[in-house]
Amino acid sequence: MCIKRVPAVAGRITLTDGDRAIDARYLGFTIGPHEECGVEEAVRLIEAHSGESVVLTLGPAEATEQLRDAMALGITRAIHLVTDGEEWDGQSAAAAIVDAVRADEATQGPFDLILLGNEAADSGGYQVGVRIGRALGRPAVAGIKGLAVAEGKVRCEQEAAGGRDVYEVPLPAVVSVLEGINLPRYPSVPGRIRAKSKPIAPSSPERPEQRLAMIRLVVPQVAATEAVILGHGPDAAPAVVDMLASLGVL
Repeated sequence: MCIKRVPAVAGRITLTDGDRAIDARYLGFTIGPHEECGVEEAVRLIEAHSGESVVLTLGPAEATEQLRDAMALGITRAIHLVTDGEEWDGQSAAAAIVDAVRADEATQGPFDLILLGNEAADSGGYQVGVRIGRALGRPAVAGIKGLAVAEGKVRCEQEAAGGRDVYEVPLPAVVSVLEGINLPRYPSVPGRIRAKSKPIAPSSPERPEQRLAMIRLVVPQVAATEAVILGHGPDAAPAVVDMLASLGVL
């Protein structure tokens, strides 16, 4: 399961000088909602079929926190591709993950399934899963809201108008899942204690020249809202009637 350390955006987002980065002084960090569901799906698959689950991230040293969170939910071990915190474009990120997968498979055996969130919660590039599948020569399916493994195949369901599209692809495969595919569990206290002793394998890939260049970040404008007091008590009734008439509901 591939995850990414992203800002927790429940609060107000502000940018640093130059509009080149999010000011994270007052923000926490987490993994995105799609990836939370991906971690849960990985744990459920291992519970149902046995085997081993691995969580991987490309990110700064602080991303160890997100790896431990995933392992607290039941993931067996972690791979950390340590960076200096700079953003990697989709092509570079996919290439680094592919190299890490190949290196791990050379010693541990092949992964049956590589899971990702459908898109990162911050950059929203939608590219990494497809690029990984292409580079490894494995089928890749994105936008998945249902997943089942049986008889050497993975059944993938996408929501469509009036129903669902269903794909069956042979394993090994690469699947990008959407939020809502399941309801993620919360980590238990024993799970967090066990996660502290689970192994994390670090390495430091070299960041290549980026094919995409960021110009600046923009915080979307929030639509202003206002409340109009039409009156107080019975005296407000005529104003309410006039308002409903103006809206065409009377």
